[in-house]
Amino acid sequence: MNVLFEEDGAFRAGAVLADNNTSLQVELASGKRTKVKAANVLLRFAEPSGAELLTRAEAEAEGMDTDFLWEACGEAEFAFADFARDYYGRAPSPVEAAASLLRLHAAPIYFHRKGRGRFRKAPPEILQAALAGLEKKRQQSLAIERMVEELKQGQLPAEFRELLGPLLYKPDRNRLETKALETACAETGLSAPRLMAKCGALAGGHDYLLGRFLFEYFPAGTGFPDYTLPPEPAGLPLAAVAAFSIDDAHTTEIDDAFSVTKCAGGWRIGIHIAAPGLSIRPGDALAAIARSRLSTVYMPGRKITMLPDDVVDRYTLAAGRDCPALSLYLDLASDFSLRGHETRLERVPVKANLRHHDIEPVFNEQTLADGLAEFPFRDELKLLWELSTVLEAGRGKASVKQNFSDFNFNVDWAAEGPEGPGRIAIEERRRGSPLDKLVAELMIAANATWGRALADAGISALYRAQSAGKVRMTTVAAPHEGLGVDCYAWSSSPLRRYVDLVNQWQLIAWLTAEAAPFPAHSAELMATLRDFELCYAAYAEFQRGMERYWCLRWLLQEGVSQPVASVLRESLVRVDGLPLVLRVPSLPPLDRGIRVRLEIESIDLLEAEARARFAEVLAEPAEMAANSPSDSALDEEPVAE
Repeated sequence: MNVLFEEDGAFRAGAVLADNNTSLQVELASGKRTKVKAANVLLRFAEPSGAELLTRAEAEAEGMDTDFLWEACGEAEFAFADFARDYYGRAPSPVEAAASLLRLHAAPIYFHRKGRGRFRKAPPEILQAALAGLEKKRQQSLAIERMVEELKQGQLPAEFRELLGPLLYKPDRNRLETKALETACAETGLSAPRLMAKCGALAGGHDYLLGRFLFEYFPAGTGFPDYTLPPEPAGLPLAAVAAFSIDDAHTTEIDDAFSVTKCAGGWRIGIHIAAPGLSIRPGDALAAIARSRLSTVYMPGRKITMLPDDVVDRYTLAAGRDCPALSLYLDLASDFSLRGHETRLERVPVKANLRHHDIEPVFNEQTLADGLAEFPFRDELKLLWELSTVLEAGRGKASVKQNFSDFNFNVDWAAEGPEGPGRIAIEERRRGSPLDKLVAELMIAANATWGRALADAGISALYRAQSAGKVRMTTVAAPHEGLGVDCYAWSSSPLRRYVDLVNQWQLIAWLTAEAAPFPAHSAELMATLRDFELCYAAYAEFQRGMERYWCLRWLLQEGVSQPVASVLRESLVRVDGLPLVLRVPSLPPLDRGIRVRLEIESIDLLEAEARARFAEVLAEPAEMAANSPSDSALDEEPVAE
């Protein structure tokens, strides 16, 4: 005797060795013996053998039309043996009965299972919905196959054109396009960005890295929503000064300027900050724009401004204009001792916008020692530099850490580079020059003085504080140990940092005796603090990433395959003359500062990574710039802001 039974969702057949009524001992065709509950037995038969039964039944089932079976079936629940009898019009053979069972079981959308060997035909509406679902899946499968083939052939599927950002930066694995991309990547061995670049969807690494940042932080694009340009503030007195700014060549958001006025027994030093807060008010459209962006985004060759260009143009401290400004005047005796200070809202005549590349050749440590030649604002700059040394000594902290390096990235977009438009020039500039100290000290003086004024007036503000080496934002006037001041409120860059604009609004309220826009314990002020810290850190990380990309572009552009680098620590080196840190696994144990030669094996601009190996040791430890990207530095007012 043989039996057909169900076990673990599959049908098996074998010879009965022992029948114990409630269970059977069955030997399968493989020779394996198994215990089968009698309730699981679906069919008992003498011939053929179990293995032959299943083989012949499967062949017989293939010839049975499922649609016909469903049409011929009654509405009531039925057993497969009864169904087989109706189908064949006679008592079915074991093979025919088993074939009916297999066919019914293999068509679950046509026949719903109601128990072992028992079924019921699906209602017409449910069957049609199920068939439609199957057809949809079939069409989706065909679409995925088509898209995969197009991607493998280097063609971008039409469906991908509106989904490039989500596919590259935040793929939805439920989408057909994502499934097609993942399949194509697996079959080609290429990463998603590299495959998309092969299909022409990415122009190169610059587009990929910039696109990733914009996708997360500017999903609606970098354009500005509708706004109304506010009128210039009226009724401001005109300051009797001749102000000048000091910035690098690419600065358009000129936030700060200075003036020197000779007075009886000393001088009046003016620190003048652009005052967009006089016209842009909390709650208006431009304030909302600044709140959403929180800061200008910088990257080599480009920037994304916090405020629209025409707003910046109206309030930037451009030469030849009388500009609305928030001014701090320091009244000094001839020995630079502070007699007093005053803050005013006024219009400031800006006479010149001095640029680093023009002034530093004639105003530096050497020319100061040798005696300055004639150039515009020579005497004013010399006096401000002398003041900066006094201010620095008074704080007991260096305003600019010596041997720090800045790197200026100049991108010529009209020229062609190794990866499309753009040729890069990178210039290293050591910080700590007289100009650096001059600007840094005056900015520290303004931010510390105004922070203290707001605290003394009981008006909330956003402060930078540092203790135990950790810098944080706070609404409490707390010491900044790194700068040696008892409080420090960013207020000097309101055209490019929202925190500074908020503090300027609070300062204006203090000066005009109006209610401050952000009262103590303001939820909006705390939200601004939190959002700004996160956003500012992300923008800085993006800037570092783009600078890394352009450093790698420079290596390719200049054909530098064996750069010289200085050891930072185990397996990390910094390439000389570039803010580029590379991990070199083959680097032997060497002291910090040892200079080595590397061999660049490959550069991946899409991921902004390079593979390098150690070639040789060149020299003993050399002087290194203190701000290598692996080091941490004091949180200070950046000179180039």
